[in-house]
Amino acid sequence: MTATTLESTGVTETAKTPIDWASAVLNGYLVIFFAYMFLPMIFMVIAAFNSAPTPSVIDWQGFTLDWFRALPQDQRFIDGLVHSLIIAVGVIIISIPLGLAGALLLTRLQSQATTFLYTVLVSPMLTPGIVLGATTLIFWRDAFGVEGGLFTATIAQSSFIASYCMLMFMARLQRQDIVLEEAALDLGASSFFVFRRITLPFLMPTILTASAIAFLQSIENYNTTFFAIGPSWTLVTEIGARMRFGISPVINVIGVLFVAITIIAATVYVMASRRKGRG
Repeated sequence: MTATTLESTGVTETAKTPIDWASAVLNGYLVIFFAYMFLPMIFMVIAAFNSAPTPSVIDWQGFTLDWFRALPQDQRFIDGLVHSLIIAVGVIIISIPLGLAGALLLTRLQSQATTFLYTVLVSPMLTPGIVLGATTLIFWRDAFGVEGGLFTATIAQSSFIASYCMLMFMARLQRQDIVLEEAALDLGASSFFVFRRITLPFLMPTILTASAIAFLQSIENYNTTFFAIGPSWTLVTEIGARMRFGISPVINVIGVLFVAITIIAATVYVMASRRKGRG
């Protein structure tokens, strides 16, 4: 703030710094946004260390690690985690080839049917998970006598996760210079050789990213899995089933472990990317 004295009039003018309302509004929005995103997660972490029988931050009854020791003793949670991992691996194995095939078809095919094919291949993403799960279970049971279980849950999840993978591959392929492929074909290379030595290495970063996205989508999926898995269960469906009878702090422990694993994995990925960039 500066003050200028006008000697002739005896009036003092004070020049005030104008308020940057745009920055103030933006900073306020960011505070609200991050509070909305991370406060529930912070409360979840704190409640996992509270000795209260129900998750709470306000009703603090003392620090404890008992809920962390109780998790390995809950066999249904452990089995559910194993089932979730099995399904996630199966989803990756199915979704990556299907998504890649769809992306290659749509980016390489020069036809008026491309728009129609794109709509058909993307439609599973827009279909409610309940419908995908129920129809998958009914189809495999009535057509092939396969009862609901890990297999049907894997197929149901792959039906829409493959579409996400396809969109990621399409975005990558649209940046590829196909002159290299055409030159290799002109020199007598087979289509398989061109795909293996040119296209596949170019797509490898997207394959790894799409695999990670497919894994995460599978692990956290509830609606499709619940209606396709039959009498079996995953970690997420088991948590949902227990929510009807009250929340246990063990569920908070699971959340804490997933948050910790995510942070560690993200840190390792960033450090590896920086080292690769420096190299």
